[in-house]
Amino acid sequence: MNERKEFSIMRGAPLPYGVTKDIAGYNFSLFSKQATGVSLCLFDNNKQPLQEISLNPKINKTGDIWHISICDLSPDFLYGYRLTGPYDPFKGLYYDNRHIVLDPFTKQVVSNTKWGEKHFQKNIHLGVIDPLNQPFDWQEDTHPNIPLKELIIYEMHVRGFTQDSSSGVKHPGTLLGLIEKIPYLKSLGINAVELLPIYEFGERMNPRINPTTKEPLYNYWGYSTVNFFSLMNRYTTDLKQGIHEFKTLVKELHANGIEVILDVVYNHTAEGNSEGPLLSFKGIENSSYYILGPNGEYYDFTGCGNTFNANQPVVRELIRESIRYWVKEMHVDGFRFDLASALTRSTNGTPLGSPPLIEALTLDPLLANTKLIAEAWDAGGLYQVGTFPSWGVWAEWNGKYRDDVREFIKGTDGKINIFATRLCGSQDLYGKGRSPFHSINFVTCHDGFTLKDLVSYNGKHNEANGEDNKDGDNNNLSWNCGYEGETTDRKTLILRQRQMRNFLLTMLTSQGVPMILMGDEYGHTKNGNNNTWCQDGPINWFLWNKLEEEKGLVRFISTLIHFRNAHPVLHQAQFLSQNEVAWHGKKANAPDWTPQSRFIAMTLADGVNNFDLYIAFNPSFKSAAIELPQPREGQAWFLIADTSKACPNDIIEEKDAKPLAGLKYRAHPYSSLIFKSKPHTS
Repeated sequence: MNERKEFSIMRGAPLPYGVTKDIAGYNFSLFSKQATGVSLCLFDNNKQPLQEISLNPKINKTGDIWHISICDLSPDFLYGYRLTGPYDPFKGLYYDNRHIVLDPFTKQVVSNTKWGEKHFQKNIHLGVIDPLNQPFDWQEDTHPNIPLKELIIYEMHVRGFTQDSSSGVKHPGTLLGLIEKIPYLKSLGINAVELLPIYEFGERMNPRINPTTKEPLYNYWGYSTVNFFSLMNRYTTDLKQGIHEFKTLVKELHANGIEVILDVVYNHTAEGNSEGPLLSFKGIENSSYYILGPNGEYYDFTGCGNTFNANQPVVRELIRESIRYWVKEMHVDGFRFDLASALTRSTNGTPLGSPPLIEALTLDPLLANTKLIAEAWDAGGLYQVGTFPSWGVWAEWNGKYRDDVREFIKGTDGKINIFATRLCGSQDLYGKGRSPFHSINFVTCHDGFTLKDLVSYNGKHNEANGEDNKDGDNNNLSWNCGYEGETTDRKTLILRQRQMRNFLLTMLTSQGVPMILMGDEYGHTKNGNNNTWCQDGPINWFLWNKLEEEKGLVRFISTLIHFRNAHPVLHQAQFLSQNEVAWHGKKANAPDWTPQSRFIAMTLADGVNNFDLYIAFNPSFKSAAIELPQPREGQAWFLIADTSKACPNDIIEEKDAKPLAGLKYRAHPYSSLIFKSKPHTS
């Protein structure tokens, strides 16, 4: 690099890490234990080099931290670091002074806003010195602080939500496009969105092509983070306005009573294994940032080539400061930690009883009101659902809920007892020191079958991913209702509609926190592909025209959400007592817990508001003549939902519900029911 401009230079301070504005100008601080030389490389906002400043280790180094302060810098100037040191992969060292690498603490990565380009192929990777230099008017915005037990989470992808032309938004596939659709989310009853990764990632970091179309495949989901502080630029319309656009989204969601949860990936990075790119961490202090074996090899507990060394002190501080940044600066309400169990591993990969990172986040007073959710497993076989070290704070994606509900609803033997436990908040998992709302209940998520595919396919169909259908989970616990894939057979289609409603009714009447997958409300299909991480197209996009075509299912889920919200007995803070729940079989108060049983019902008592709910499930090919228990004195049972009925009789607004004459009812095959007891005159 040619020196083109001289700046006034001072010694600088070792902390805080990254770039901070000080009295003189901007202070730069970088941790690198084994580098023999560090240079700060400055560029103007057109990526033209300004000056490369070699740091003097006698002046600009304190311990393992290199630092310098520069005056006269424009906040929109760009910067990176060139490091010199040993290149010895067998010792886990990858110093290469041919590369300019990203500061791990930079607040904005330099890449453009055009989706589909190869943004990280060169050996110069830069950050913006101070992208936060312009104030943002939050207009008294505060965190809604909705109690966890009251959340209805909607898992969604920023690009996929509005990229399809049917969305009709001005800026499809962006944060601004999402803002235009907030009224839809609110009408559905959603009060929390969980955004798939929005930290900067390279969408073209996938070498495969679609074997049929020959088009490139993508890193569409974004589980391959480049930097933990920087917003994904392709989700914005302008590099200089991107942070403002995200803040505007958060502010507007909050104004509509919707919280923002980020799906975050701290377990691995985009740098992959020894064959992966050198972007940042690898070229700065590889042996500190990653868990390595005795010969420098990357331990891979994530399935993505590397495992971040989350409990190393500097790395732990990096992650904590990242979380704090998104809470304090961006007003984010919570985080779902991808493969969180990988973050509980020691430097040799063994699980820790009290992982330092998890403890630091749990006890951080600045995060006291922040929702922390763990995906409590990793790709190395560590499965901690129900046992994730949480100090009574962390919630978990309840993978056991997903599996047990799938099996019972499709009619698997021996699942009736555990199904009842899942309905009641999984006390077997969270009964010691936690609450029902620590269970995030889901039947589908981005990873796996959609709700429609769950009832339409017995096996995965991932050929389009370019891996000969070897990728994705083989154990889907699905049932195609008698025919594999798309069909015009009327009986099969009716059964599939019932099963989708059965899953939704189960999830929205279970104690715990329901999470709904984007598109399930209209029955989105991915044609049996259960691993669409690499697909950028309608297979992953929300198809807005389908809302009208499948308005019956949309109505069902929306009405059910509002019914749940109106009945706190369905989302309690404590596990149900014997006085609050009673179990029934086909006869009242006579539950059948035998392994072959296909019918179970429960009544939930609300003593404060003086009503009961009767909720029943019949995942059998036979109908059942059932007897409801006696309602409270002066009350009758009113039918709210019967998934065997066609829209609009599948779910009825409470004000329109009719009383049941007597206590007899017929539960049709593969159906679920909700009754409410209340006075005749109400």
